[in-house]
Amino acid sequence: MSINHQNPLEGNYLTMTDSVYCDAASCWKAILADHASNRHLLADIERFTRENQSPATVVFGTSGWRGETGTDFTFRNLRVVTAAIIEMFRTAAPETRAALGASGFDEIKQRGVIVGHDNRFLGPEFAREVMSMMREAGIRVFYAGEATTPELSAAIDRLGAACSINLTPSHNPANWSGFKFNPADGGPAGSEITGVIESIANRMMPDGAPAIEPDSLESFETIDPMALYEDFLNKRGTIDLDGIRDFIAGNDCVIVVDHVHGASRNRPERLLGASPKLRALRTGDDVLFGGIAPEPSAKNMAALVDMLRGEKNRFRLAVLIDPDGDRVRFTDGARDISMNHFGAMALHYLYKHKNIGGVLVKSVATSNFGNAIAERLGIPVRERPVGFKNFRPFMLPDAPQRAIVSYEESDGITGFNNTLEKDATFGLLLAIEMMAATGKNLSEYLADIEAEFGAFYPERAAIVVDKAMAGPVLLEKLASIRSEYTVGASVIIGDSAKTITDVITMDGTKIVFDDGSWLLIRPSGTEPKVRFYIETRSPDEQAAMIETARRMTLDALG
Repeated sequence: MSINHQNPLEGNYLTMTDSVYCDAASCWKAILADHASNRHLLADIERFTRENQSPATVVFGTSGWRGETGTDFTFRNLRVVTAAIIEMFRTAAPETRAALGASGFDEIKQRGVIVGHDNRFLGPEFAREVMSMMREAGIRVFYAGEATTPELSAAIDRLGAACSINLTPSHNPANWSGFKFNPADGGPAGSEITGVIESIANRMMPDGAPAIEPDSLESFETIDPMALYEDFLNKRGTIDLDGIRDFIAGNDCVIVVDHVHGASRNRPERLLGASPKLRALRTGDDVLFGGIAPEPSAKNMAALVDMLRGEKNRFRLAVLIDPDGDRVRFTDGARDISMNHFGAMALHYLYKHKNIGGVLVKSVATSNFGNAIAERLGIPVRERPVGFKNFRPFMLPDAPQRAIVSYEESDGITGFNNTLEKDATFGLLLAIEMMAATGKNLSEYLADIEAEFGAFYPERAAIVVDKAMAGPVLLEKLASIRSEYTVGASVIIGDSAKTITDVITMDGTKIVFDDGSWLLIRPSGTEPKVRFYIETRSPDEQAAMIETARRMTLDALG
């Protein structure tokens, strides 16, 4: 027997037959190995996702709960997490209610929950399940449809909603699904909330949550998240939308946005107006993202760099945005500019050109380029662990120390008076403003700043570890690095020896050397990986520094 399922993102039918695959993991391996030929196997993935009753351990990492679709992230386990959130709403202790920003369950029911999703496989179906359970519990539900993470953050503010749920694993590959929860301030939930959700969900997990017949999407109250986001930008006033529109209309420019088949598609045109100067790439429906990991990596940026090198316009800008619109990377054809450099540029621009004061907030894994600028300009620096949830104290409107800009090396940024979430659209708009205000392309502006404050050369890499090693076991093994490499010790890096001047253990192990270079080793909060972050004062030393970090990690893992 075969069952036909319409795939709303492809406009055709997937035929599911008796599968040769015994689980979703092996099926995904086949799909990702040849996405063009094996797209039909998505029907089997849907079956596994609906039928798999295996429990999973729920962990909210740096940005939500994530799992492989059909393996860990199933309809059964999605119901458990949703049921856990509803129970948290009902039974929240005073400290949890304070973190949620609501006095109790009655207020949450009245203010409502916003639910959206990116445009990857089964997003609308997952949303139906979550919204139907919320409605059954008496909670008002707003359906945002396909939306970016910062749009939902802005929508909370404009609607006065109690919270939002975005069904996305952000930049992860096509075989992943995810669940982001944002409380009433619009920022990513901190551990005081996610710890409660984890505790309840993992207690419920063995028994599961009752299955329901989900309501149709059409039955829910819908919102336009992009209209709410535009209203939010205008109310907050950090970004000058009219000035950006005037710049595009009046200058010889080209602006290219690669959406990588993600939820940010059509957004720039809605904000800035249709124009031949504004080009959009990869806007079509493709839940497999053309077979790539849809992240703003150097590899994925290469085509954009080459494209702009051939353009003759006076002003050139291209960006790549990840599927849920919270990560962005830049080029003008002359340089590939990651957030390590762009975040520092944003600090300089907002402080010098827009007269915005405050502090610089960045992750410990991010380049010290911003530190050098801040030190010279007298701006305090606040370094935090990786994850935007750790930036919240400096992003709130009533914060005693407000961030001029907050960013981390993984291409996430927000700025003064903007959303508490990473916001790729904010980054795009800020980049255009920079060109308008300075009369320079980004690489030209960056070169001026480097000439004044010095050049920094950051890079990152990672190794994959077995899922069984993730968690406490991995943390324990990596902790041995900090006991072996201590202040005063000498480390051979390439052909030279460097002396350790500081060991920082805020988020992993960061080893700082006597010439200002450093490396950081930490486990990923969202994937079974160990990540290396390095920075040198010469580009010729990058490869050797990465190899040193890799060697340290492999030695620690045994």
